[in-house]
Amino acid sequence: MTTSQGYQSFRVQRIKQSSTSIIEDNIIEETPIALSYNGISHAVMMATPTDIAYLAKGFSLSEAIIPNLSYLYDLEINHYEEGIEVQMQIATQAFVELKQHKRTMEGRTGCGLCGIENLQQLNRPLKKLAPANPAWLDTLTAVYHHIKNHQPITQATGAAHAAAWVVNGEIIATFEDVGRHNALDKLLGYLLTEQRDTTEGFVFMTSRASYELVRKCTQCNIRLLATISAPTTQAIKLANESGLTLASFCREDGYVVYAQPQSI
Repeated sequence: MTTSQGYQSFRVQRIKQSSTSIIEDNIIEETPIALSYNGISHAVMMATPTDIAYLAKGFSLSEAIIPNLSYLYDLEINHYEEGIEVQMQIATQAFVELKQHKRTMEGRTGCGLCGIENLQQLNRPLKKLAPANPAWLDTLTAVYHHIKNHQPITQATGAAHAAAWVVNGEIIATFEDVGRHNALDKLLGYLLTEQRDTTEGFVFMTSRASYELVRKCTQCNIRLLATISAPTTQAIKLANESGLTLASFCREDGYVVYAQPQSI
């Protein structure tokens, strides 16, 4: 077994029709990553161990733990046999508010809500967004066509979600992870670390559009979320409430706008 970036190679037995062969198969990595703030553990999620600093920053911002990166004083990544721990030091004000709303999560790759304490936590206020640029929708089919060239982990394993940042029809950055919300957090962490204007472009994802993706985009002032697969009812509801334009089933021959159709 050899380690690679985001995946590992295994010798496996493949049976196809009547023949058997031994092949090398690339398998995506899924590692426990613990996030702690000011020495107190907050969340453990299963994620692909790439771009960990961006993941931690994006999670902190998209989950409204800190309002911006000036509240993050230090970030340290420690690797252990059991997994990876990210220790962050945040401003006292943010830490006090975090303790007041503390939750301990075991974040599974398919879940963005694991560990919440009550249903009221689903209804924290949403930012109100300005309308998306209608011209962005005209670029969706081209982005769909080109995004596969920006997914090295997916090309190797067939198992990763991707989140891409698109400006003027060009894919500027793409991040992959076994969890769709982790991929988005990595992208958001990158955008805010690099001080990108999040109103100048949109997010394109190779996943379904679910509740937590819409909320995370809204929290970071993303005006358009486009996905290859279907949306959920909660995603549509939140997009309409916040003003985010939601386009799904983005394929080479078109797309469907599920929220803010006036953007067309």
